[in-house]
Amino acid sequence: MRERTHGPRPATRGGLLEEAIGFVLAAVQPVAADMLARPTPCEHWDLGMLLAHVGESLAALHEGMRRGDVATVPAQADPVDDPVSALRVRAVRLLKATCRRQEVAIGDRRMAGGLLAVAGALEVAVHGWDISQATREGRPIPPALADELLPLAPLVLPEKRDPLFAGPVDPPPRAGPGDRLVALLGRRPLR
Repeated sequence: MRERTHGPRPATRGGLLEEAIGFVLAAVQPVAADMLARPTPCEHWDLGMLLAHVGESLAALHEGMRRGDVATVPAQADPVDDPVSALRVRAVRLLKATCRRQEVAIGDRRMAGGLLAVAGALEVAVHGWDISQATREGRPIPPALADELLPLAPLVLPEKRDPLFAGPVDPPPRAGPGDRLVALLGRRPLR
């Protein structure tokens, strides 16, 4: 674990969101067209649907950082022939964005601009794990990233999770930070 002297790293440029995006980009490396129908840890979603969702989430985060608001119902997305390429393009756009907003609107809720990046890092990291499970690579969320996201997760998770998020599950005994993080978001680590 890294030693921290002044609290967690900033979630914006050079911080958690960028690390989470790096993880999801590594997770999509092995994805091939014949894998898109594979099941994922996200109930009722195959890998193709999950890739489309992550791409939409990256686009929504980019809009939130750029405009200061995030639509809770995404605009109808055009179908893409290559969801991995679409995800990569959106990831690069988000990496280039900087949130200068003090406050961001998400539907009828408001949150500090820095928390948008935390929410994005949490979503992107956990979905990177989901993608890695579907590809059977089984990459864990990097321990340092998960260790920093764990105490921040309650700041951005809604009190009422259903139907958007699954409830927490018990992590395995002696689970590392990555397994504890995915368990917090309703995934069952295999270890």
